[in-house]
Amino acid sequence: MAGNGSAPLIDPFKRRITYLRISVTDRCNLRCRYCMPDIHIRFLPREKVLSFEETETIVRVMARLGVRSLRLTGGEPTVRTGIVELVARLKAIPGIEEVAMTTNGMLLAKLAKPLKAAGLDRINISLDTLKPERFKFITQFGDFDAVWDGILAAEEAGLGPIKLNAVVMRGVNDDEVVDLAALTLEHPWHVRFIEWMPFGEDGAEVYRIDGISNAFMPLTKVKARLEEVFGPLEPAEVQGNGPAKSFKIRGARATIGFIRPITEEHFCARCNKVRLTADGKLRLCLLTDHEIDLMGPLRAGLDEAGLEGLLRAAIQTKPERHLVNEGIIPNLRRMIQIGG
Repeated sequence: MAGNGSAPLIDPFKRRITYLRISVTDRCNLRCRYCMPDIHIRFLPREKVLSFEETETIVRVMARLGVRSLRLTGGEPTVRTGIVELVARLKAIPGIEEVAMTTNGMLLAKLAKPLKAAGLDRINISLDTLKPERFKFITQFGDFDAVWDGILAAEEAGLGPIKLNAVVMRGVNDDEVVDLAALTLEHPWHVRFIEWMPFGEDGAEVYRIDGISNAFMPLTKVKARLEEVFGPLEPAEVQGNGPAKSFKIRGARATIGFIRPITEEHFCARCNKVRLTADGKLRLCLLTDHEIDLMGPLRAGLDEAGLEGLLRAAIQTKPERHLVNEGIIPNLRRMIQIGG
């Protein structure tokens, strides 16, 4: 049962919802090409972003309904003013067992220790390349050295296990998968390779980047390449709620994860999460456009009992799976506006 005797959130396909990803802002200090394309996106005005109090209310009710793990995302969560305070407030909510964060790491060198002190448990850091010039190309404004310093600061602060996320793009960074995987031999950092997920109205052009017309790279090819170099990868497990299937190079200090939302047939079957966007929409599936507005009813005076009813009804609309492989691509928001 969920906290305080409340029945847990279970969707129509018998999946129990225990994990909430919260986008605390749609703003970012980078412009990664697979996340925020070269089109103008208007950022939300401050009054259209959930306040800390509103976020707390939603999390408090969801915790009573069985949500135990939170992940703070963006945009870039570390650019949200007061992010350390928000971590402390959310971690203090009864029933919340873990608060994690996904970040680009640019501001982490100075924030790692305060975030840990506030109650942040774990951190994922985006690292698509180990080459500084390529890093700047992919992120457009990024500083590789700043992110590397952030990783080291997170390790020193005890924000582990640290996971490094790499979106693999054919012709862009797929030549580095061996070098990225080799980090697990030298460091206790888990490296997770992620398939590029499509958003927008570009159809067949959704995976275009610079002069490459189709940069999508199935991770089955990445795993095969790693096994050519390192030998058979051993199945492994790692702490967390994510969808990665984890393996280990023989003798490595950490694991390699593969997140295959596009090519894995049963990827959606074990989904235990929903997402809260910065403007207060409950998004039931990352790769479908269906959302339920929570901000509007809250600001209209909805109490916690009413919010519980709204959440229960919303969970019953969670789809069984995404339909990207059938050509139905979400187009109402870009990745930066959802939080991943």
